[in-house]
Amino acid sequence: MHISRHLGGFAAVLLLLTGAAAWGQDAPQTSVAGDYRVNPGDVLGISVWKEEGLQEEVLVRPDGKFSFPLVGDVLAKGHSVEEIRSQLTTKLSKYIPDLVVSVSVRQIIGNKVYVIGQVNRPGEIIANPQVDVVQAMSIAGGTNAFANLNDIKILRRTDGVLQAIDFRYRDIEKGKRLEQNILLQAGDVVVVP
Repeated sequence: MHISRHLGGFAAVLLLLTGAAAWGQDAPQTSVAGDYRVNPGDVLGISVWKEEGLQEEVLVRPDGKFSFPLVGDVLAKGHSVEEIRSQLTTKLSKYIPDLVVSVSVRQIIGNKVYVIGQVNRPGEIIANPQVDVVQAMSIAGGTNAFANLNDIKILRRTDGVLQAIDFRYRDIEKGKRLEQNILLQAGDVVVVP
C-alpha cells in the first residue's frame, strides 16, 4: 500500500508537470539541433557538399573531441550543432572555396544521467534530449518503500567541482517549490537515500 501511494503520487506529479501535453494539447517543442549541447559518446554526421571524401559519422571521444579530415581534432563537448558547423566551415574554408558544411546529431548516447539509491531500477538513463528530476525518478521505476523523499540530492560536477543540489519530493507532490525540479545535465547523479 505504501509503494502504490508513492507510484500514485509520481503519476499525479507527472500529470501536473506535463500539463497541456498530458491532455493532448499542443506543448512547446524544443529543437535538438538548436538547443542540444554535444556530449562525449554522441555520434555526429558531418558532410561537405560535393566532397565525397568529407562525409563521415564521427564519435565524440571521452576528451570531448572528434577528428575530421583536413581539420584534425575539433572540440565538440558543450557546443551546439551550429557552433560545430561554424568551426568546421572556418577551418575547411582554407582548402575548399564556397563550401557548404552540414552537421547533425545521429545518436544522442552521451547525454546520460544516473539514478541511484532507493529506486526500483537504479542505473543510467539516456536523457534524450533532457529530463528533469521527477522524470528521471519515474524512468527509474519510482521510489521504493524505504526512500527518504525529502532528502534527495542531485550531484553535479561543474568545472571539476562537485556540488549537491537539494530536492524535496514532498514539496513537488504538493505543487510547491516546483523550481527545484530542474533539468538534469549530462553526468548528473540523482541520489535517493
